[in-house]
Amino acid sequence: MQAIDAVLRRAVEAEDLPFVVAMVGNAGGTLYSGAFGEAAAGRPAAEDTVFRLYSMTKAVGATAAMILIERGRLAMDTPVADVLPRAAGLRVLEGFDGDRPRLRAPKTPLTVRHLASHTSGLVYEFWNPDMARYLESGGRPSVLSGRAAGLDYPLVFDPGARWDYGIGIDWLGQVVEAVDGRPIDRFCAEEIFAPLHMADTGFELDAARAARLAEVRMRRRDGSFRPHEMAPPPRPEVYGMGHALYGTAPDYLRFLRMFLNRGALDGRRILSPDGVAHMLANAIGALSVERMTSVAPPLSADVELFPGIRKTHSFGFMRTEEDVPGMRRAGAQGWAGVCNTHYWLDPASDVAAVLMTQSLPFVEPRFAAVYEAYERAVYAHLVGRAPQAA
Repeated sequence: MQAIDAVLRRAVEAEDLPFVVAMVGNAGGTLYSGAFGEAAAGRPAAEDTVFRLYSMTKAVGATAAMILIERGRLAMDTPVADVLPRAAGLRVLEGFDGDRPRLRAPKTPLTVRHLASHTSGLVYEFWNPDMARYLESGGRPSVLSGRAAGLDYPLVFDPGARWDYGIGIDWLGQVVEAVDGRPIDRFCAEEIFAPLHMADTGFELDAARAARLAEVRMRRRDGSFRPHEMAPPPRPEVYGMGHALYGTAPDYLRFLRMFLNRGALDGRRILSPDGVAHMLANAIGALSVERMTSVAPPLSADVELFPGIRKTHSFGFMRTEEDVPGMRRAGAQGWAGVCNTHYWLDPASDVAAVLMTQSLPFVEPRFAAVYEAYERAVYAHLVGRAPQAA
């Protein structure tokens, strides 16, 4: 494990990231755990450090929907408007006449599959200038506001026409609520977190988790970090399944290991093996995950993971369609949260890993270089090893 420790220790010492908690596991258990730096002033990073998971929430939201699909209460191709009538009012943004948005009805129905695979047309404002303009010109709330009205983005293309990253899984969480009847926070707690013993994962911070919450830091122009206030809104009107969770590295590794174990962990089944296979399959056909060009540089750099490698999207994850030399294999799944909490799971190699800090901008070059070095070290030194003793 010394090689992985060295990668992470050097990264913190060089201020490539402010601190880090990293864990690796396989179907059988934990292979590695390391923590370096201070998660907050005077408080060392540790396994029990609590993170704002942001878009790591999305995989949980997609899993919630797949649970209902397996129970026959929902289907991947269910039209969203059949469950949420308000979705019938969504329109496609074609451009602007002055400051007035030009909108039209979509040509294809919006489905559950579109929401989970980012082919809905409901895109984030942080990587789409038209959406940023639409929200700003009308004084409309962002989905990150926690307000119900924050879901009412227009589409920027017809559902299924292409891939573009956005708020589809926030809508998917509302679909789960409408079909099941339980609030999405209760559904996730009862159907996912409790069975998987993810005791530190939730939508609100109690006193114990708040005392272990890491500080977010933003990169200054001189290369150093400064504290930055940022968090999901407490007790919102809508818990956005695109961003609303807090959690820890051990909890999220348990969630990933459930997929390596084909839907179960420690005797508790969340999904069937067939359900996992359907969830991890390419859900967008011939489409590909495309480069995301930032319109908010303090928040995110441009995002292009594994340039030259074809990437698709499954029902909840980015999926690599080719082996990445020295790294993950074809069929591996992964994504991240905007404050640089990252994960992947690679069924072909029987490995899953997290690399978590709380920094901005997302995937800035210095962070990206550390993430690659970490992943290469994992494959060089851990794949095929036996788990650590409990």
